[in-house]
Amino acid sequence: MELLEYQAKELFRMVGIPILPSQTIKDSRKIKELQIPYPVVLKSQVRSGGRGKAGGVRFVANTIDAIAAARTIFNLSILGEYPEVILAEAHYNTEREFFLAIVLDYNLQCPVLLGSAFGGMNVDSLLTNLQQVVVDEEFSLFYARRLAAHMGLSGKLICSVSEIIAKMYRLFRDKDLDLIEINPLGVNNKGELMALDGKITLNDDALARQPVLEALSFTKQQKQLNDRILTGKILERVRWRWLDWHSRAGKVAIICNSFDSALLTWDLFKQNRVTPAGAVLLETDFSEPDILESYRDNLLDVLTQLETVKGLKTILINVWDTQAIGREIVETVSSYCQQGTSSILASKEESVSTKVRANEPDLVNKQKSSDSTTIARPRFVLRLLADEHPEALPMSETIYLFDGLEAAVQKAIAIVKSN
Repeated sequence: MELLEYQAKELFRMVGIPILPSQTIKDSRKIKELQIPYPVVLKSQVRSGGRGKAGGVRFVANTIDAIAAARTIFNLSILGEYPEVILAEAHYNTEREFFLAIVLDYNLQCPVLLGSAFGGMNVDSLLTNLQQVVVDEEFSLFYARRLAAHMGLSGKLICSVSEIIAKMYRLFRDKDLDLIEINPLGVNNKGELMALDGKITLNDDALARQPVLEALSFTKQQKQLNDRILTGKILERVRWRWLDWHSRAGKVAIICNSFDSALLTWDLFKQNRVTPAGAVLLETDFSEPDILESYRDNLLDVLTQLETVKGLKTILINVWDTQAIGREIVETVSSYCQQGTSSILASKEESVSTKVRANEPDLVNKQKSSDSTTIARPRFVLRLLADEHPEALPMSETIYLFDGLEAAVQKAIAIVKSN
C-alpha cells in the first residue's frame, strides 16, 4: 500500500525526521481555520507523481486565495484520481535540494540506500548523480556516511544527512516498508534540513502486524483496499506503478521489475544520448504459478497505457525474474502483437481499463481518437531469464529476445534511431 504525503510525514515525525508545520484540509471551507501563517503551499494528496505540473500544488498568500485554490484542487483530477485531502504546509526557502531513498531490492534480497546531491523535479540531474550503497550486513551509521560521501557532501552535511538516512532506515526496518523516499530534502542558508516531500510504500503482508498504522488517517479508498488485503479477498502479489521520470519527446519505454534495474536501464540509455519516454515497475512478491494470470493482467494493463504514448517506437522489458515469469512475458507480448489488446481482453471478466492505476505519467494522453480502429504498435526488446533458446519461443519480427542488458539497450536504440 502506498501512503500519501501527509501520512508519510506523520511517520517521519515519529522518528524525528524534520518536517514543516502542516494541516490537513478535507473541506475548502475549513481553510478559514488554518493555523499556519501565510504564505503556505497547498498540495493535492493523490498517489500520482507530477502534481505540480498538473496544477495540484499551489502557493497562496492569504485566505481568499487559499479558498479559491483549495476548491480548484479538490475538483482537479490528476491522472484519474481526485483528492480526498489537501495538505496545507508552511513555505520553506531552500538553497540546495537532495534526494534520499531506501528500497527493498528483491533480486539482491537486501535493502539499498540511494542518494543524489541533486533532488527535486530535475530528474536528469538526479539520475546522473545518483549513488547507491547496498546494506549487505547489519545496518550501522557507516553505511549512511558512505552514501553521504559518495553524494559529494562534506563537513557538517555528512553528519546531518547521515542522521536522516539512519532515521529513514529505522522506519524502513521497524514498519516493514518496501520503499521510503524523501525528495526533496531541502537545505536552507543555515544548513538546516527539512523533508519537503515524502513517499512510503508499505509491504501488504505486514499490514496486519503494524498496529501503529491504525493511528494514520486513511482515506476511504485506502481503507477499502486495506480491508480487502487483510480479509484475503485480494492478494496484491503483482503490482505496477509509473516512476516519476518521463519525457514527452522519448521514443522508448522501459518496464522493469525493480527500482535498481530501472535506474541502470535508464542510465544506459542516457549514456547513449537517448532519453526514454517513461519507466514502469512491474513487481512481484512471490513466484508461485498462481500469480501468472495476475502477472499477465498487469502486463496487459501497462501495455494498454503505453498505447497512448505518442511517437513510441519500442518497449524494452528488462525483467530478470523466474523462468516462468519470462515465459509468461514472452507469451503475453507475442499474443499482444498478434491479436491486439482488445481481443486479448475480451475474455476477461473485468476490463483492465476499469482498474485503479497506481501512477500514470503526465505524458500519457487518455483522449484516444474515436475514429481510430488500429494502433501502430511499437517493437519489443525483451531482456529475460528464459529456459529455452530464443528460436524456440513464440517470436515475431517485432519481438527481440536478449539475455544481456547492454545488448538489449543497443537494439532498442537502433530501433529508435531507424527511419
